[in-house]
Amino acid sequence: MTVLAGIGFTAPWVLLGLLTLPILWLILRAVPPAPIRRLFPAVTLLLGLKDDESVSDRTPWWLLLLRMLAAAAIIIGLAGPVLNPSRDETGTGPLLLVLDASWGGATRWSSTLDQIDAQLTEAGRSSRPVSILRLTEPEPPVFQAAEAWRNRLPGLVPNPWQPTEAQIDQVIAGLDQVEGGFDTHWFSDRLSYDSHEGLVSALQSRGDVTVYQSPSDALAILPATYQDGVIQITVLRAEPGPEETVTILAQGRDPAGTARVLQSAELAFEAGATEAQIELALPSELRARITRFEIQGQKSAGAVTLTDDSLRRREVALIAGTVNREGLELLSPLHYLTQVLIPTADFVEGGLLEVLPANPDVIVLSDVAQMSDTEQAGLIQWVEQGGLLLRFAGPRMAASDLGRDEEDTLLPVRLRSGGRTVGGAMSWGEAKTLAPFPEASPFYGLQIPGDVVVSTQVMAQPDPNLADRVIASLSDGTPLVTRKALGLGQVVLFHVTADAEWSSLPLSGLFVEMLDRLAVASAAKSRQVDQLQGTTWEPVQIMDGFGVLSDAGTLAGVDGVELVSGQIGPDIRPGLYESGKQKLARNVLAEDATLRPVVWPAGVPIKGQEVTTETPLGGLLLSLALILLTVDVIASLALSGRLGMAKATAVALGALLLVPEAQAQTPDDTDFALAATQELVLAHVLTGDARVDDIAQAGLRGLGQTLFFRTSVEPAEPFGVDLERDELAFFPLLYWPITPDQSQPSAEAYAKLNAYLRSGGMILFDTRDADIAGFGASSPNGRKLQQLAAPLNIPALEPIPRDHVLTRTFYLLQDFPGRYSGTEVWVEAAPLDAEQIEGMPFRNLNDNVTPVVIGGNDWAGAWAVDRNGQALLPVGRGYAGERQRELANRFGVNLVMHVLTGNYKSDQVHVPALLDRLGQ
Repeated sequence: MTVLAGIGFTAPWVLLGLLTLPILWLILRAVPPAPIRRLFPAVTLLLGLKDDESVSDRTPWWLLLLRMLAAAAIIIGLAGPVLNPSRDETGTGPLLLVLDASWGGATRWSSTLDQIDAQLTEAGRSSRPVSILRLTEPEPPVFQAAEAWRNRLPGLVPNPWQPTEAQIDQVIAGLDQVEGGFDTHWFSDRLSYDSHEGLVSALQSRGDVTVYQSPSDALAILPATYQDGVIQITVLRAEPGPEETVTILAQGRDPAGTARVLQSAELAFEAGATEAQIELALPSELRARITRFEIQGQKSAGAVTLTDDSLRRREVALIAGTVNREGLELLSPLHYLTQVLIPTADFVEGGLLEVLPANPDVIVLSDVAQMSDTEQAGLIQWVEQGGLLLRFAGPRMAASDLGRDEEDTLLPVRLRSGGRTVGGAMSWGEAKTLAPFPEASPFYGLQIPGDVVVSTQVMAQPDPNLADRVIASLSDGTPLVTRKALGLGQVVLFHVTADAEWSSLPLSGLFVEMLDRLAVASAAKSRQVDQLQGTTWEPVQIMDGFGVLSDAGTLAGVDGVELVSGQIGPDIRPGLYESGKQKLARNVLAEDATLRPVVWPAGVPIKGQEVTTETPLGGLLLSLALILLTVDVIASLALSGRLGMAKATAVALGALLLVPEAQAQTPDDTDFALAATQELVLAHVLTGDARVDDIAQAGLRGLGQTLFFRTSVEPAEPFGVDLERDELAFFPLLYWPITPDQSQPSAEAYAKLNAYLRSGGMILFDTRDADIAGFGASSPNGRKLQQLAAPLNIPALEPIPRDHVLTRTFYLLQDFPGRYSGTEVWVEAAPLDAEQIEGMPFRNLNDNVTPVVIGGNDWAGAWAVDRNGQALLPVGRGYAGERQRELANRFGVNLVMHVLTGNYKSDQVHVPALLDRLGQ
């Protein structure tokens, strides 16, 4: 592009036409040839007369100027003028666009796509082949025309992880397969990662490297931790900078179940600091409702930290060794515990064997000394799976032999026989106060009231590990609270009663705070690698690069050790995981993570991502030329006396008013609904790829013609539907061709799709890749299908069995080819209890209507016809190919009949006819 006076020209050679304007001026200005003079005596009679209208002997200057301006406007308009053109230097060879495509650039992703679009536009003008490479989801570089990549831009999204070392090695290996050199434009997220330097060196060896990155720094939030009664939030930035304030939002659900911001707080970075912290002291009930913390204004997975069991409302089972049903309520051993836990917990009622199947978070045993073998075995298993067993002493425990000779599995320490009385009428000593809590204790930092005293306790026997298990003690050093780990859970023992009989602790606010610390510690306790050995965690919700959660679908479970210690990537995605009733949040950043700013070699130019919007002026100038020429015609008619000035003015104004105003026409929803419901209509999902959409339209048109000539079904012209805008309920069948660059539908679109499937609609997914890949993720289309279908409520699938109703709804079929054949076609799996009755050719599947059909045979390509009914695309060779096309059409007929009539062909009334046709 040539830039002159701030305006670029895509065809500057056309401007040479401006040199002809002086010649044109002279030609238009030339005086007409002199008239031939003849003697005519009667002319004297005309002397002295004056015409009301006169015609100039030459063209007026203003009309010449008008024509020159019109000609200049045409010439300049055809030269392709562009206002605010890109001033980047344009090369001539292949161009590789490299994107970090991680969460670090998600907030500015729209500006990144705008910059890429501008780069593709410039490359298209220069006829440069282009390839786009995402480092977080690498594929071998394929250089294509720039326009082909522009259609795929909506499908490019960031991933919630940074490029891994294995992915960088895969990229370098792919570059080695590219012949020749190329220039690289790298769109950086400003964050460094392993093997970054090696990739830069590999790209520099193939050509020039230019970096584009935003001037704003990426922000990230570490997992929230609960310590000393407050939630600690830590926010990181990669580079030191000036003072900066960010707002932290605590998201969750209110009592009505509505998602909203429950709390917000401001956090400040000091000048030069890369880390800032804030502490939130929230009520227990509010804290239990929080599901995520996020940085306001940052739309990235790194700016979100999910919460798991650490802050949710607990389920607690309270069990006492004895219940005084006739005494006062204040004497109940569970009264104080109930009052403490009501604001933050839900109670599970029943005996021990009754509450264990409910899998509560905490089980409290108050003065329970004896348990049956079944109860003890079940309780041990429950604790080992992550439960918290909270025990209180009492007269029964003090009088029993529990934990005397050897340590009981469900006690943290061995106990002495009998209790110790240190205060009261029958004791010479005084009641003991509490000693300050040690730093290793979960109670560390709590203020101990002076009126909290202990008069009686059960004593622990001296053991080598006793000191490590004491988390609270009396002023004389004797244990008050002990704790030990048991599998994934823990056992805690208060050496006093749960009521005020042995101490005043249950009457104080300290008791509330201690129980709160223990409940949080039991769930928020970081999972250690050795504790997760042999466990498997199923993904429930996964997070995308923008920090948005979606259903995990059929993603495989993750080993517990790998989940907490592995690197976030394609195999371990950030989100919520579940094992039994336990939930674990795997966030983008670990608790000890840091952000490293990227460092580029000295010879690599770095540019910003500011995009100057180019404004084409060609259309405007050509429109101006058309208006000027219209005015010229009217003025010429007026000067020649053929049109009065008043009429000329009226005509000119009328011409200007008739210039059509460019207005975007939006489809009317009512018209769309009427057109879709007046007749039966088949529909296909618009992918954004014009060629694929045209073939899908032609394919459904061909299938409609086949149905018209062979059945009583007479479909109208098929529709292309936009999942974001159009209503789906009007269409019995949706054909969805898969392309690797389709954009992911929004949550609202997926809600419509799931409602469509629930209401009886069918989606035919076609990856169109049976010629190069089998079913699954072995091709880009297969991988894209997994991403698109993950949020859908799709039942279990199986290849079409030989007795499925699709094999006989209209034609008897056993193969289901399209343009390609050989891959399996998948439908909803048959019920496990489906049985084949003796003498019947198929099982009784009358209620099993599949909501989805999945394959890769490119059925639309086989069905596709032009307006004259001629096949558009070849299928196979010769007679065998036409036979394959016929089978594809028959499959389409069976599919539509299955959608419209359900499984009526599975009714037993059809058995005689089917047996006759099958020759049985």
